[in-house]
Amino acid sequence: MGPRLSEYAALAARLGVDAVALVPGPNFTRVTGHSFHSNERPLVLLIPAEGAPAAVVPNLELGSFAHLDFPGTVFDWRDQDGYQPAFDALASHMALSSLAVEGQVMRVFVHHALAAAYPGLRIVDAERDISGLRIRKTAGEIAALERAIEISERALANVLDNLRMGQTEKQVESLLLQALVAEGAEDMAFHPIVAAADNSALPHAHARPDYAIRPGDALLLDFGARWGGFCADITRTVFVGHATDEAEHVYDTVLRANLAGHSVTRPGATAHQVDDAVTSVLEASPFAERIRTKTGHGLGREVHEAPYIMRGNHQVLEPGMVFTNEPGLYRIGGFGVRIEDDILVTETGCRSLTSFRRELIVIAP
Repeated sequence: MGPRLSEYAALAARLGVDAVALVPGPNFTRVTGHSFHSNERPLVLLIPAEGAPAAVVPNLELGSFAHLDFPGTVFDWRDQDGYQPAFDALASHMALSSLAVEGQVMRVFVHHALAAAYPGLRIVDAERDISGLRIRKTAGEIAALERAIEISERALANVLDNLRMGQTEKQVESLLLQALVAEGAEDMAFHPIVAAADNSALPHAHARPDYAIRPGDALLLDFGARWGGFCADITRTVFVGHATDEAEHVYDTVLRANLAGHSVTRPGATAHQVDDAVTSVLEASPFAERIRTKTGHGLGREVHEAPYIMRGNHQVLEPGMVFTNEPGLYRIGGFGVRIEDDILVTETGCRSLTSFRRELIVIAP
């Protein structure tokens, strides 16, 4: 834990606050190497700019916490006593006037417990800075991402081989979940999206138990395995039986947009430039009114994290960053097409970690 703790201590100093607070989530797991559930029992790790860290830990988690070789003081509490006395004891141990927190992760009741223990405490939302420490992936983290993606692509191949006319979206979803587990997924990166026909035009659709796949349907599958704490996020859209001329034209437009994103990704380029290259292809097509989303988002311990690939985000891309390139076109009431790859920024350009076929696939089940 030492080197990672030092990173957050240095961040606290750079931000001009006394300490950084982490709660269960991707940053907490990155530091400790252990995943704890976020529930009604507050668990908080405080890393000061100077001195030893401290933690507030539910008593029932002490056994798990003991495996972390934590170098600081632990203040535990039991359900029957409540957690506020532990926060008050923390305040007696570690003086704080300012604290940086994860604004998208810390829950309000934890915020209130800290504020009650430290009257006048200045609490700063430093989500971008805290999560920014993991934006460039290490070689080991990239290897975990590659493993998650390999598992996902094998599962997709299995599902397409076993796709049959008349299966419902829910049945295909079940096949996908089973295939992911069979191929070695430790968990799902997120609940899969399996959507056919008009449902595929909803970017965040839910599989229907009562819609059976029909000839000519678009079938969109957006999913990912989690392995080693890291997420894959892949989308492929296939057509069942045949693809209409409109479907082929839409698909070709989305594919060209996807490839445009690959072509401009390199160190020194910005997230804005990547999205602009991708979206410009879609805007120049006859289907511009079907654009509904930005190009992509960062990928790692979370399925959505920085950098966000969108116009107006001038964050410079650096080697080790990983993000999704997922242009799509969606005609509400008709069908949608999305092609999503996971892209690694390298020293000289980029490399797609996804290798599953991007060209139009027509399934003849």
